Amino acid sequence: MSIKILQGSCLETLSSLEEKSVNTCVTSPPYWGLRDYGTGEQLGQEETPEKFVENLVNVFREVRRVLRDDGTVWLNLGDSYCGTGHKGDTIDPRYQGRNGQKVALNNKIQGFKPKDLIGIPWRVAFALQADGWYLRQDIIWHKPNPMPEPVKDRCTKSHEYIFLLSKSSKYYYDNEAIKYGPENANKRSVWTVPIASYSGAHFATYPPELIKPCILAGCREGGTVLDPFGGSGTTAQVANNLNRNAILCELNPEYVDIAKGRLHDSLGMFMEIKIVK
Repeated sequence: MSIKILQGSCLETLSSLEEKSVNTCVTSPPYWGLRDYGTGEQLGQEETPEKFVENLVNVFREVRRVLRDDGTVWLNLGDSYCGTGHKGDTIDPRYQGRNGQKVALNNKIQGFKPKDLIGIPWRVAFALQADGWYLRQDIIWHKPNPMPEPVKDRCTKSHEYIFLLSKSSKYYYDNEAIKYGPENANKRSVWTVPIASYSGAHFATYPPELIKPCILAGCREGGTVLDPFGGSGTTAQVANNLNRNAILCELNPEYVDIAKGRLHDSLGMFMEIKIVK
């Protein structure tokens, strides 16, 4: 199996891939307004939710081009809150990122009240649907061990969404591969998976067990899994363990090095990882 990491803007690096060359896309883009990854072309730091949604739609148009006609997208997204514009909205960095909670932005946003939940996941899902994708399912990632939140006027959030989207009305989906063993029952739409920790600098990782069923259901053995927001390389690690090839796009050179080191640690130093700059 092969792993390729394309360093650069995902829109630019995706354009280098052949049309209809990947089987499935499993990814989790930067969440809007929560982390600054230190690169000028990053997503997630747009001034408005609308601009963030627009940018993601553009990325997934390019994903659709490189996806086979029977391909799928498994898109993990978390939500954000509108802030009050007060310095008191500043939050402990331990609670930032994918495995922390989606704390309030420290700015006001036109059209939203302070403390409003923005609804980013569904805004993105509906925009992708309007752009031609088939919105097939909303899957709930239930976190039995959520990070604590310093709030007293709502519940601690312990879930995120994974959206299953397809390029066509008929698509590859291996139902048998993800059935519950003893019961031989169809997999349900609520997945209970503990959050995973990672000691590297890129702590906004999703757990391998969360994306394992996405890859099993969405890609045949020997096929290719794409992650346009590759981060620390979790998608590639799981894909390789399941005998699938992987292509990652990653903008930040530091995270490319982190992913390469992490993949060598988990898959062995002799695993060939091709970096394309």
